[in-house]
Amino acid sequence: MLIRKIKQFDYSLIIITLLLTGFGLMMVYSSSYAVAYIHYDNPTYFFTKQLKWFIIGLFFFIIATFVPYRIYSKLSPLLVMVSIVMLVMVLIPGLGTERNYSQRWIQLGPILLQPTELIKLFMIMYFASFYAKKQETINQFKNGVLPPLIILGIIFLLILKQPDLGSAGLILLACLTIVICSGVKKRHLFMLGTVGLAGIIYFSITSSYRMQRIVSFIDPFADPFGEGYQLVNSYIAIGTGGVMGNGLGNSIQKLGFLPEAHTDFIMAVIIEELGVLGLIIVISAYIFIMFRGVQIARECKDRFAKLLAIGITFQIIAQACINLGAVSGLLPITGVTLPFISYGGSSLVITMVSLGILINISSYRENTKSVPANREARMIHQV
Repeated sequence: MLIRKIKQFDYSLIIITLLLTGFGLMMVYSSSYAVAYIHYDNPTYFFTKQLKWFIIGLFFFIIATFVPYRIYSKLSPLLVMVSIVMLVMVLIPGLGTERNYSQRWIQLGPILLQPTELIKLFMIMYFASFYAKKQETINQFKNGVLPPLIILGIIFLLILKQPDLGSAGLILLACLTIVICSGVKKRHLFMLGTVGLAGIIYFSITSSYRMQRIVSFIDPFADPFGEGYQLVNSYIAIGTGGVMGNGLGNSIQKLGFLPEAHTDFIMAVIIEELGVLGLIIVISAYIFIMFRGVQIARECKDRFAKLLAIGITFQIIAQACINLGAVSGLLPITGVTLPFISYGGSSLVITMVSLGILINISSYRENTKSVPANREARMIHQV
């Protein structure tokens, strides 16, 4: 049974995961060695830490590929409670750790954990489980749609207190994607979309620092040495990269000019060093993940598996789009990392675990050509 499941894994996703993370390790080193040498007298400081997280992520990635995905449906209520507890812990002085004017981390001995990364996955599991079970009442807003949205609202507000509108909005989008794919009525979707959009706009314009980011995103050259400094230097990195780039390791902007060159803005360094060709390779990898994720969801007969696969796929692709949008100036800067590539242990491990779960789901796909017609009809009716 186990050998048969292993044979059914989507090995193309395994390969793309390892290639992207390997590429990310290379670019973390390239984009951080100068800053690491200046601040830590060790050019491999960030690379070594990211490599350790990669090994941890690879361990949990392998485990996730073998753990039956249905267990996450049973655990989802507990995971939601854990999510709320962790978000409250982050805001408690002495437990939460502040960096760059944001309190988003919990220090657990030598480990610095960012709970929001875990919660992205936990909320996808919870929403997929709830709406898979509520298909009979999916047209009833109060009983079949509303309950998890209340939990989502609490999670959203707690993350906003950190403050982290980028991650809060990303979780909101991923969960709403699951709601859309679950079969909710169009008028309910329109209402939820309107409320969600209004909420994001409200919280964006009622905070002075978020308004500054929006203004700098619209015209970064109005304050090139202040609020627009990061985006202007990102433009310079992208503009000097050309088609083929300046060569691996030859970025100038990473030498203290571009803030967060190895985290949020690592794509600007990639383009500066590898050119448009590097951008095309990275985007192609994400498109491939999106294609395979959607295909896996379509081929699954189990409703929970479908929604979980869609949620995981959309969350990764949406995060990549938001990051690339910020780096290119098409979207405001939100502090969202580039999946698999940016420096950050929590993000790397959870993204690898998410792909591991998606690969596990791929082993449960049904080959409809080999299923007798009457049996196939019974399976669809049961779902």
